[in-house]
Amino acid sequence: MFTGIVEETGSVFALRQTTHGVNLTLQADLVTQDVQVGDSVAVNGCCLTVTARENKLLSFDLLAETLRCTNLGQLHEESLVNLERPLLANGRLGGHFVQGHVDCTSPVISFEKVGADYRLEVELPPQFARYMIHKGSITIDGISLTAAEVLEKSFVVWIIPHTLEVTNLARRKAGELLNLEFDLLAKYLERLTQPKAD
Repeated sequence: MFTGIVEETGSVFALRQTTHGVNLTLQADLVTQDVQVGDSVAVNGCCLTVTARENKLLSFDLLAETLRCTNLGQLHEESLVNLERPLLANGRLGGHFVQGHVDCTSPVISFEKVGADYRLEVELPPQFARYMIHKGSITIDGISLTAAEVLEKSFVVWIIPHTLEVTNLARRKAGELLNLEFDLLAKYLERLTQPKAD
């Protein structure tokens, strides 16, 4: 379980094709300090298992399903990724409950500076639109954000300068795909309130 509070950005050190998918090696400073082989790390909001660790390098195996459902398949050497270690039992829940199970990718419609902040508009896939509410939580590339506007075919979040500084959002452009994870509580509520089959 994660919170969507990005701890740092790491950079892609290497990408290597394997018989089952891609081996991804990242370079990072903070998350490598206490992560071990077998631990989970959220990479752009996708929960991955550490398969190797050496100094400031962490490796992960990306299978076909992960490459299909996330934007990790578009990474290249020196790409920046958002990183977060799992929530400790005695930790603060600063964002919201994030599983690291990416629901889909969706393109940036526009990303522009407005005053001191930044307005990010993202296409809203119709099959997930029911989980979006005004001022509800949404995870974008592993970042816990609040929906400021929910439109017919898109939604808007506002990005403060601090978030832009500590995540990879500053590099995002219109048309690029973002990883989206919709609110876990909304999914459970939908399931619990569905009529039972006779």
